Amino acid sequence: MDITLVTEHALNGLQFGLMLFLLAAGLTLVFGIMDLINLAHGSLYMAGAYFAATFTALTGSFWFGTLLAVAATAVLGVVLEISVMRRLYGRDHLSQVLATFALILIFNEGARMIWGAQPLSLNAPEQLSTPVELLPDFFYSSYRLFIIGAGIAVAILLYVIVVKTRIGMLVRAGASNREMAIAMGVNIKLVFTVLFAFGAALCALAGSLLGPILAVQVGMGESILILAFVVIVIGGIGSIRGALVGALLVGVVDTLSRTLLPLSLKMVMPADIASDLGPALASILIYVLMAAVLFFKPQGLFPARG
Repeated sequence: MDITLVTEHALNGLQFGLMLFLLAAGLTLVFGIMDLINLAHGSLYMAGAYFAATFTALTGSFWFGTLLAVAATAVLGVVLEISVMRRLYGRDHLSQVLATFALILIFNEGARMIWGAQPLSLNAPEQLSTPVELLPDFFYSSYRLFIIGAGIAVAILLYVIVVKTRIGMLVRAGASNREMAIAMGVNIKLVFTVLFAFGAALCALAGSLLGPILAVQVGMGESILILAFVVIVIGGIGSIRGALVGALLVGVVDTLSRTLLPLSLKMVMPADIASDLGPALASILIYVLMAAVLFFKPQGLFPARG
């Protein structure tokens, strides 16, 4: 098997895994700490991608477009938390699922009304349009390398915020014992609003960076939301470290299996059967991985509590 092909797709898997981490980190903060099942998390990712495409077209700069998209989605997150989510904290999970599923439909129809049914184009910045030579005769996309670097930087920043700062301490206190934190004078409502806005900003960053690679279109958040839930189940609900490890596992396994599994099956069976069977097996491999992790560690690889 061609080692260059394996290396290229391993890097693609790393890049995809780090973008999954941006979504899963926000989701695990909301789900694991605020105890809120937010199915509309993927819709914030979609909104961020649409904002990035719009602001990039208006300003002519991908970088300004991304910054404005992150800020706009964070503001949207604040409005959403105050107007809808705050009323769901005390409800059971079924009510949260139904309410946030309704939000998915509202977001999708709203995007279709504002931007139309056709996908929007979002081009990578010109400075990152040419591939770079990582090894002799091995060229790789400079934009994907930038995404890998940005994902690693955000992961480090997130760890520092949650573990080393006062806001991180307040978040962990609210997660451990909300009533005691309120009794000690912590403004939990404000902490949760900031937390939700931060998760929305991470969604927007992922949507903006993946926009030039994937299509910016209605419903783009649903498919990736399923993977984000798989990530936090594998990593452990409420754990940032678990979200990072789970995202990298899912990203690399999903990307490599979709490429290498069909090629491997062609060595032992007819090509037409391998072409049909390979993608089908690859699509369920991450769920097999999730089942295996849950069998040996039901709380996930790095559970936040206990």
